[in-house]
Amino acid sequence: MEVLHLKDVRPGEIDSDAPLLVEGLGLDSIDALELAMAISKRYSVKFSSEQALNRAVFASVRTLAAFVQEHRPAAST
Repeated sequence: MEVLHLKDVRPGEIDSDAPLLVEGLGLDSIDALELAMAISKRYSVKFSSEQALNRAVFASVRTLAAFVQEHRPAAST
């Protein structure tokens, strides 16, 4: 919400399975890039340069969250 400056949308209003790009939340490619950079910085997750893979990862909030959880480095103890 902070990175994308979504002023008229509350987190509870976002459908986890709705598309992130174009339809649904209505993000464009610049929004997706900003979101990827913020996620990379905060969670140390690296995204692929392969466009088809990124399209699948950014399909919805649910697919993005699953990707982050799967590729996030283990916390140090």
